[in-house]
Amino acid sequence: MDLTGKNIILTGANSGIGFEMLLLLSRENKVLAADLRTDAVEALSNGNVIPFICDISSKEGVDSLFNRAQESLGDVDVFIANAGFAYYEIMDYEDWDRVSRIFDTNAVSPIYSYQRFVRRLDGREGVFAITCSGMGIMGMPGYTLYGSTKFALNGFQESLHLERPGNVQITSLYPVAVNTGFFRSASDTEFERPYPMQEPDLVARKMIEGIEKKRRKVFPSRLFRFALVLFTVLPPVKKAYLRSERRKLDRFLEKTGRRI
Repeated sequence: MDLTGKNIILTGANSGIGFEMLLLLSRENKVLAADLRTDAVEALSNGNVIPFICDISSKEGVDSLFNRAQESLGDVDVFIANAGFAYYEIMDYEDWDRVSRIFDTNAVSPIYSYQRFVRRLDGREGVFAITCSGMGIMGMPGYTLYGSTKFALNGFQESLHLERPGNVQITSLYPVAVNTGFFRSASDTEFERPYPMQEPDLVARKMIEGIEKKRRKVFPSRLFRFALVLFTVLPPVKKAYLRSERRKLDRFLEKTGRRI
């Protein structure tokens, strides 16, 4: 799809990958930029950008987003489900609401948004894009809940490809760790980021290229794609990598005074 002159909804637009996508998309498209805060979006002073403060973790929030799109854009050609957050922690507690909050934001909201988007297309061509994660393919220590939500999204898009209507393109993004404030919000205690790390502008550019080239999956990191093959062929290499990431978690637990 040629991303020129399109009407786009982008969630999680105020920071990180979402903000970098917004910078690129808003050059030649109208973008409804949704987030819990929109200070960075508003600072752009771009006539193609419509800031919208919205909590997409509920049905009411997603409904309000589509209502705003109807008012400001009319038809929507592209929906980019990018909003999400992580916890960095160990599963040593019981808290139904904490589990629900991350699943509602990271998994349930994109699924419901897809339902709303497809009904709204009413047969027109459109793109539904999802920011999944490398952790939606491979589990990582410290990210059990976050990875669970992304595994859910990965399973969603896998099955969706088998039943989607012909007018809908689905593109999923699988970044590795990205150098943004995303990880700073995952814990009140400083912790070591996973390896490897990429810059958000590169990831955003790869996602947009993937949409334009009608790719089903976008892997911004060649190293990650190579690692997935290597880990399959040489399982001990995967074990060594995960041990190194587990040591990061152990050092984090020492800081917090917790133990497994």
